Amino acid sequence: MAMRYADTLSQPRTLVPELDRLKEQVAYLKFWQGIVVVTDISLGGWLVSASDTAARLTGVLAIAGVVLLSFGIVVLHRQIERRIDQIGKL
Repeated sequence: MAMRYADTLSQPRTLVPELDRLKEQVAYLKFWQGIVVVTDISLGGWLVSASDTAARLTGVLAIAGVVLLSFGIVVLHRQIERRIDQIGKL
């Protein structure tokens, strides 16, 4: 019975570093996702408010930026979901 108790104690200890690593990755990805969301919203707001006075090239670049930032948000969200799924499997 002592072996089973020792085995149960050692198993969670090996999972803790992996769990902590995944939690840190989720927090880091959420941080960057927040920055990208704020940047995307700000650029979209600028685009709406200054679209008539901005140069054509500036407007096109702003639209491209909004599209790329929005794509980045989706990619970060998928990465976060994968990490959360990995945490659930532990």
